[in-house]
Amino acid sequence: MRTASLVLATITTGLTAGVFTDWSNTIMPGLSDVDDRTFVTAFRALNDAIENPLFIGVEFLGALLFTGLAVVLHLRAEHRRVLIWAGAALAFYLVTHVVTYGVHLPLNEKIMDAAPLDTDADFAAARAQLDEAKWTAWNTVRALTTTIAFACLTWALAIHRRFSHRTER
Repeated sequence: MRTASLVLATITTGLTAGVFTDWSNTIMPGLSDVDDRTFVTAFRALNDAIENPLFIGVEFLGALLFTGLAVVLHLRAEHRRVLIWAGAALAFYLVTHVVTYGVHLPLNEKIMDAAPLDTDADFAAARAQLDEAKWTAWNTVRALTTTIAFACLTWALAIHRRFSHRTER
C-alpha cells in the first residue's frame, strides 16, 4: 500500500503540474494575443472542458488524496525520511488547493457568469473581470507548487525504494 500510494500520488501530482504549467506557459500567453470576444469564448470553452471527472477526480483531488494517504502510511518512525518528503509534497499541494479555491474559482466564475454578452463592450467587460494578470500570476504559483510537490514525491519514492530494498535483504 505504501508503494502504491506513493506511485499514484507522484503520477497524479505530475499530471496536475503539467496542466497548470501548460496554462501558464502556453494557453494564457496564446489567449492574451486575441480580441476580447475570442478570449472570452475560448476561455469559457476551456474552463468547461477542464471541469470533467478525469481532471477533477483523478488529477486534482486524486493527487491530494493519494499524497495524504502516502503521508498516513509512512507515519511510523522507520519511515520518517519518506514521511518528511511526502509531508512536504502534501503541504505544497495544499497551497495549490488554497490558491485554486481562493483565487481561480472566484475569477473563473466571474467570466463564466458574465451576461449578456452581445456587444464588444460586453466581451471587454467580461475579460476585464477575469483579471488575466492576476489569474496567470497565481496559476504560475500553482504550477510551481505542484511541480515542487511532484519533485518531493519523486524523492520520497526513491527513498522508499532504497528502504524497501534494504529491508528485503
